[in-house]
Amino acid sequence: MSSRVYEWHQDNEFNLRVDGHRYFPRILEAFEQAESSIDIEMYLVSSGTSCDQVVDALLQAVSRGVKVRFMFDAIGSEKMKQPDRDRLSDGGVATRIYNPTSWYHGTRMFHRDHRKLIIIDQKITFVGGTGFTDEFCQQEEGSDCPRWHEQMLEVQGPVVADWLDLFEIEWARVGKYQRRGFSPVRRVKIPSRPQEGGGHARVSYIGAREQKEVVASLLGALAHSEQRVWLATPYFLPSWRIRRSLIRAARRGVDVRLLLCGTSVDHVAVLYAGQRYYRRLLKAGVRIYEFQPRFTHLKTAMVDNWVSLGSCNFDHWTLHWNLEANQQAVDPGLASAVTESFENDFAQSYEWTLERWRNLPLSHRLKIRVWGQINRWVMRIFGIHR
Repeated sequence: MSSRVYEWHQDNEFNLRVDGHRYFPRILEAFEQAESSIDIEMYLVSSGTSCDQVVDALLQAVSRGVKVRFMFDAIGSEKMKQPDRDRLSDGGVATRIYNPTSWYHGTRMFHRDHRKLIIIDQKITFVGGTGFTDEFCQQEEGSDCPRWHEQMLEVQGPVVADWLDLFEIEWARVGKYQRRGFSPVRRVKIPSRPQEGGGHARVSYIGAREQKEVVASLLGALAHSEQRVWLATPYFLPSWRIRRSLIRAARRGVDVRLLLCGTSVDHVAVLYAGQRYYRRLLKAGVRIYEFQPRFTHLKTAMVDNWVSLGSCNFDHWTLHWNLEANQQAVDPGLASAVTESFENDFAQSYEWTLERWRNLPLSHRLKIRVWGQINRWVMRIFGIHR
């Protein structure tokens, strides 16, 4: 099948919810209100309070006659216990697992479905970076927020049909054996971005053995940026193309800012490996913020009035191995909500400067050098292009 590039649609509505104590109750409510279908493509699923609530809601939906399909990744769902899986299948939920792991598969076992997608009644889509885990969805003891900082976007309108199409393609593939693999980044024709009005939306994705259209869209947006480029990602190991585009934008006078993880991070090695890029970015005028209160798992790009939000981390590993999906949008209301979210997080972040970078202690520099070199070796071993 040829690669698909989804077009822009008008008359869509958006509702951004930041942190699990705001978006998870809304997702459960949507499950309870579903009338005909619930389709879920989810990377992280772990047994616990959140998983129990999801399973209960899905089984209740099945009992009402709702058709429920649940597709999850083999590695991302490793912590989902067998009794929870049995409850789903015994209760009438159709389940499929992406790329079951086996050492006989060699490097193909690293290909993962990293998307986070929920479609209700073919009318409502939730897209973002969450998982069905307590770290995302349950308030941490002694805090009014979950342990992980995340957001989900609720979308209604014509673009939902394309989200369903993307889900149907992968649902059909998962049931068949095929070699897992991805093509290198190549030129694809990206539909022109709407310049005015609101409610514009299109599906952007990385697909199996197809184009990495999320990357091409971001690079195109960076090349034509005029006022601002704000990018949030938890794992900062960007390709040289993205680094070059960020630097060029900053040198043109564009307000370029990165919102990254601070010391609250789930993979500290990635934090140090990514910091090796800081000096050159700072010298070019890029502002770098490390979020301090919690682990930030946001995956959001805002270029002028264009927003891309979803599952894509924009790091080497993601872009080489994973299925991803982002919602692109041009909408004043959504741009305002995303701006507010960024500004709140910038205010709670540590901002790097060249002076602070030059005063790094030797021990910190050593960690950067060691983990940076290890990252280079891993990239070479797996043939990941810089």
